[in-house]
Amino acid sequence: MTEAPFANSRTVRVDAMFGKILNFLDKVLSFFEEWTLFISVIVALVALFFNVILRYGFNYSLAWSEELVREVIIYTTFIGCSAAVKSRTLIKIDASVQLFPKLKIPLTFFSNFVVGIFSVMMIYYGWHMAVLQARTFQKTIIMEIPLVYLYAVLPLMGLMMLMRVMKVFYQDIRELMAKRVQS
Repeated sequence: MTEAPFANSRTVRVDAMFGKILNFLDKVLSFFEEWTLFISVIVALVALFFNVILRYGFNYSLAWSEELVREVIIYTTFIGCSAAVKSRTLIKIDASVQLFPKLKIPLTFFSNFVVGIFSVMMIYYGWHMAVLQARTFQKTIIMEIPLVYLYAVLPLMGLMMLMRVMKVFYQDIRELMAKRVQS
């Protein structure tokens, strides 16, 4: 890990420690995302495959498999948001950056700031929605999965996105500082 271009050694130590914490969190989140996404998609594919075989081979359909696939799509969409922040592949409109290249850095920071605000809102409102589902004891229609489990993905996704945005901010600031030192 390269030294941060800061003035004193204490700041460098804090910067290095913060970087190590963010790297550790990144590894944990990546492991969680990759494996839960992999397992949930495999389960949905197997259920959908058997449903297709039963529907066209035996003229019998499994209602629960369609509900399972629907819930997996919702889950993978929300957990995939965190992975998109990590890989910097969120949907962006980059026409203004192409027209005004000097705006790239401020717009990148603004975009990351907005994603951070969205993450905090997902944590706050997602928590409230999950608590509401816990109070009402609602369940899915066919599989009778408590909806609190599905709504709990919202604050989880918000927390994961917030950690990812913090790492992206950290990387961008370090890159900007390194460029300024080189100039």
